[in-house]
Order: sequence, then C-alpha cells, then structure tokens
Amino acid sequence: MASSSSSAGPAPLTGVSLALAAVALALGTFMQVLDSTIANVALPTIAGNLGVASDQGTWVITSFAVANGISVPLTGWLMMRFGVVRTFVVSVALFTLASFLCGIAWNLPSLILFRILQGAVSGPMIPGSQALLIMIFPPDKRSTALGVWSMTTLVAPVLGPILGGWISDNFAWEWIFLINVPVGIACTWICWRFMHNRETPSVARKLNMVSFSLLVFWVGTLQLVLDTGKDADWFNSVHIVILSLLALIGFLAWLIWELNEKNPVVDLSLFKSRNFAFGVIALCAAYAVFFGNNLLMPLWLQTNMGYVATWAGLAAAPSGVVAVFLTPFVAKISNRIDARIMATISLLLFALSFYMRSLYAPDIDFGHLILPMFVMGAAMSAFFTSMITVSFRDVAPHQMPAASGLSNFARITAGSFAASLTTTLWDNYETHALNNISGAMTGGSGGGNSGGAGGVDQVINQMMQMGMSQAQAVAAITRQVSQQAYLLATVDIFRISSIIILCLIPLIWLSRKAMANGQVHAAD
Repeated sequence: MASSSSSAGPAPLTGVSLALAAVALALGTFMQVLDSTIANVALPTIAGNLGVASDQGTWVITSFAVANGISVPLTGWLMMRFGVVRTFVVSVALFTLASFLCGIAWNLPSLILFRILQGAVSGPMIPGSQALLIMIFPPDKRSTALGVWSMTTLVAPVLGPILGGWISDNFAWEWIFLINVPVGIACTWICWRFMHNRETPSVARKLNMVSFSLLVFWVGTLQLVLDTGKDADWFNSVHIVILSLLALIGFLAWLIWELNEKNPVVDLSLFKSRNFAFGVIALCAAYAVFFGNNLLMPLWLQTNMGYVATWAGLAAAPSGVVAVFLTPFVAKISNRIDARIMATISLLLFALSFYMRSLYAPDIDFGHLILPMFVMGAAMSAFFTSMITVSFRDVAPHQMPAASGLSNFARITAGSFAASLTTTLWDNYETHALNNISGAMTGGSGGGNSGGAGGVDQVINQMMQMGMSQAQAVAAITRQVSQQAYLLATVDIFRISSIIILCLIPLIWLSRKAMANGQVHAAD
C-alpha cells in the first residue's frame, strides 16, 4: 500500500503561482521566527526607553512565548474548522496588525498586551506555512518545499540577534516590530491571491472548552516556569514549585481528557505512527540542543569575550549563509536518498560542530571562532528536510495541519526548555569551574608558592609594581578567573551537546524508511 503522501489532497500549484506562493509562505515563517528572537538583544534598549528595569522588560519576551505556546497546538483544530488557507492568511494579517501595535506602544503594559496578541495570533503561522508548502508542491518536489521551509525556520533565529542588534544600535527599537508591516501585507495579499481557490474543506466542529481550558492552563503555567524560573532560583522558590505542580497536574488532566475525547483539540493519535513518534522526539531533542547553543554562543561572546551585540550575531552568520547555499542542492538529492541517511548525516555534522566548539581557547580569534559555524550550516541544510520527511511519512493529507501543529508545538516547547536549562547549566558549571580554579590558586590542590596563595600574592605584587592599586590588581585577577570559568563552562556544554546529538541517531533508525517524494510502501 502506498504511503499516505500520495493520497488525494488539494491540487499542487505550478509555475509563477507556485514560486510566488512559496516565497510568501517562507516570509510568513521568517517573520514569526524572527520575532521570537529579535527582541531579545534589544531588550535593554526597550526597557531603558520605556523607563522600566531590565527584569520588568523580560515580560516582553515571556508574554509572547506564553501566548504563542498556547496557540500553536490549536492549529490543527483551527484549520479543520476554518480551512488551511483562511486560517494562515488571517493569522498573518492579524500578526501584521499586532506588530504595528507593538511598534507604536506607549508604555510597557501596552507593549506587553500587544505582544500577547502577537503571540496568540501567530500560532498557526509556522505549522500553517509548513502544511501549505507541502500541499502546494507536487509530491516529487516535496523535498524542495521542506527545504524552503527549513531555511527560514533555522536561519531566522540566527539573523534575529544580528538584525535586532543592528536596529537597536542604529535606529529606534520600534522598528524591530514595524519592519514586519510591509512584509506582512505583501505576504497576506500573495497567499490569498494564489491560494484562496484551493481552500481545504472545513468541518463545523465546536471547540471543546474543557480541553481548551486545560491546554491554556498547563501550557501557560509551564511557560511561566521556564521563562521566570532562572531569575527565581528555580525550585528554591515556592512560587516556581507551585507553578510546576500546577503545570504537571494540568498536563495530566488534559492528557486524560484528550485520550478519552472523540473529537480532541490536539490529535494525539498521530503518535501511534512509529515514524511520527520517533521522528518528533529526535527532532525536538536535536532542535533543543541547537536552540540552547544558539542562545549560549552570543551570550558568552558578549559577556566574556568583549563582543558587541552586532559582532556576536555575525559570529553565527556563516551557519545561515551556508544553510541557504546548500539547501537547494540537498533538496535535489533528497528524493533519491532515504531520509534516515540524510538525518544521520545532519546529526553527525551537528555533533562535529559542537565538538569543534568545545575546543575553543581563551585567546581564540574571530576566524577560528566561526569555523565550526560552517559545519553547522551544512548540518542545518539537511536537518528539517530529513527529520520532517521521517516524521510525516505516514501522515495523511487531511492530518497534515494537525501533525504540523503538534510537531511544532513540541519543538517550540523543547526550545523553551533548552533556553532555560542551558543558561542555568552555564551558571552552575561556571560556579563549579570557578571553585576549582580558586581552589588551585589558593593551595586547595596541593598548596605551595607555585600554585597556591603565594603565587597569587606574587602576581598581585607584580601588578602593583606596574602601577595598579591592590584593589585594581585583585579585580583584574578576579575578572580573568571568571572569564576562564565561563570558558570552561561553555566548552563543557558544547561537549555535552555533541554527545547528546550522537545519542539521537539510533532513534532515527527505529523508524521506517522514508523518501521525500513519498514513494515508499508500507512494507519498506
């Protein structure tokens, strides 16, 4: 029996219509992903201009993440109820309006309100663009469709900090939101112009309010835990403990309800497919590692290596450039190669990139800093194309929006976990490394003038002879020790990331053979 990819569905587009629609869908994805990262680097500027403390300004990020996390898993229900094209186009139009409102926000409460709106309406944009790209391309060009989608999804987080830093340094922060307006208008018009007559059938099905309420409750509380846990010292805070318990109880209640509901809001039956289950797990874990390291790299460069925001962002630029260059070539060969092989190659390249970064030295220059990013770009070019091909092997066309929404919800949630976990581990590893270094310097590892307190006193005396005061000399040594500790913490996380990626490869081979053109039989 042929795979479900070949089942009847909306007819594909051709020619100029296909090209314009693909570009518009890619721009829709790019805008949404970009907006999830572009505000991060501009946060100090936003907080300063609005006259609030930086810790209050973080709600600009948290509000978007919580609202978006709730709306993404609803994509399947929305597209079944209103149609894939209509849901996506309305989502982009409302996202454009919300971006404009963010750009004209007059104080922090208004900005947070508009960011909540922006996150809520943008939920269907990423899974919607993915589902529509697969639908409008013919089966033999599906790898090209996934290549277009993966380029925007992986390159946008890389470009976000660069663009956000550049706009903050050279223009007003409002433009990080206002740049979405012309792009959003063009995307909305093109998508409706070329795809409105290819709308999928809609089913008049009421939204199960119990399921929806439970979903909002547990996803919202989980996002609050992930976004505020680090600042609250995690489970040392009663507030975080209570929120975590509420999230767990809410999740279990929602899971039980969904599994016993005839018309669930989120179609969990998709996990009955071996490929979808193992593929989504591997996709989420690998993306979490990628996302966490993508966050860690500029943070380390700015706080410990003296890089400004723009140059810290540029250090990651080679990965995006290489990914854009290689993706079309990868898409061409994907139709002839088992997606499991492509996924394995991608994961091996990811592991190699992280391992190369684990070899960073304190005096590393910019040239050697970016070498692993070229390898990362090669990994990115095949990552989403292969992983989605494996995951969606047995997904029927009418299930595509639900599958896309569910996999993207899991991926985004995994990214949130990674962001919180990475920065926490980084600080913990830094503390451990700092204790080890300090112990060695003060004689904790054997004493003696060569490695103990006498050695430190000698260095301080030498620095004082060079014109420093004792306080300045101690501060300089403390700064050097802290930088060394953060370097050790950073390379430790890179090394662990490499190992985690390698451990994901067997998951890929627990799934069945999958081809990007869909020409695979159930017996394969």
